[in-house]
Amino acid sequence: MAAAEVRPAVVSDAPEIARIQRDTWRSAYTELLGEAAVAGLDIEELEKTWAETIEYPGTRVFLATEGEFTVGFCVAGRAPESEVATADGSLPDDASTTALIASLLVEPRWGRRGHAGRLLANASAWLREDGATRGISWVAQTDHASLGFFRRAGWSPDGTVRILDTGSTNVREVRLTGGLDLELTP
Repeated sequence: MAAAEVRPAVVSDAPEIARIQRDTWRSAYTELLGEAAVAGLDIEELEKTWAETIEYPGTRVFLATEGEFTVGFCVAGRAPESEVATADGSLPDDASTTALIASLLVEPRWGRRGHAGRLLANASAWLREDGATRGISWVAQTDHASLGFFRRAGWSPDGTVRILDTGSTNVREVRLTGGLDLELTP
């Protein structure tokens, strides 16, 4: 395996992040999200969105690389109140210090090489430096690979669910929560 690293993304990385999202959704998430939703991904729109996300204040996009290849990404920042609220709309005591892992994606062909763990660990370190005390993320209830990854990182469902309408189907997502004191082990 070539050297694996994680670094913050810059705007010029937006096309590669868009490609990873489009290709990964096509190969791994078509059944989950519906063919129309995945087929409707416009690469130019994705690139624009990713460029805006990279520059968005309080958010950081991390890239995983292996050698010369960009293989995955993670988006992290403070969790908006709407994301951290309980099912009844109330906010937990730690709402102001809760972070959101909005997306964590590694191309399937680069899977099982530690890239997701490095992405989450780097995002967690940055979030801790920014004063966050715990993290949350939303994962499709049927995405067993992602659920298993977060469970191995010590995150677990907190009992909150939501329904995502993709335009083709409804996806039931569970909210996971966990600590940000993650460290990579060799």
